[in-house]
Amino acid sequence: MKAALLFDLDGTLVDTDHLHLDAFNRLFAEHGFQVDRPTYTAKIMGQPNAGIAETFLPHLGRDAALALLSRKEEAYRGMVRDLTPIAGLIDLLDWVKAEGIPCGVVTNAPRANAELVLEGLGLAHRFETLVIGDELAQAKPHPLPYLTGLERLGADARKSVAFEDSPSGMQAALGAGLTLVGLATSLPPETMQGHGAHVAVKDYHDPRIRDLIAQRLAA
Repeated sequence: MKAALLFDLDGTLVDTDHLHLDAFNRLFAEHGFQVDRPTYTAKIMGQPNAGIAETFLPHLGRDAALALLSRKEEAYRGMVRDLTPIAGLIDLLDWVKAEGIPCGVVTNAPRANAELVLEGLGLAHRFETLVIGDELAQAKPHPLPYLTGLERLGADARKSVAFEDSPSGMQAALGAGLTLVGLATSLPPETMQGHGAHVAVKDYHDPRIRDLIAQRLAA
């Protein structure tokens, strides 16, 4: 069994959370409320739409709430412009390609969102698999999406590393037995470590990332 790297999408490969927050608030305004960034970070970031519907729109019923959130995703996609990957990501992907380490994306984002973002970043060809949580029996925070990514890449969790920025994503990665790098794009490093991140970094330039990967390869 080989090593692999598995990346979350929003907030991990690219900082798009401000766009998501704007799109949510456009739709939530129709129902007389808004959410601020701390609420978004605590209760929305990294969650599947089914969970967001239960938290914020229980009065609508499941079908109507999911239809509203589908409109939110359309609004978000209309905002996506000129995406820039998190600093240092391209260099890291070049390095792991030279090392022969396969990479995948594991996300709770809808497939249309994920494909749009990866194409916008020019990175779709860099990843050998794209795992969509809502297409599985369980999305994050359940470990199934990460276990699915490992299975598709033929990788061993003990040798592999996940990159996450949300508590639900970190729970999923750790539940799958992965070593975890926390991207402190929305949460402070100490919070990431409190949720179990082995290291918490500002971006992919941090040398601890390659050190950690090298350690996993030698495991």
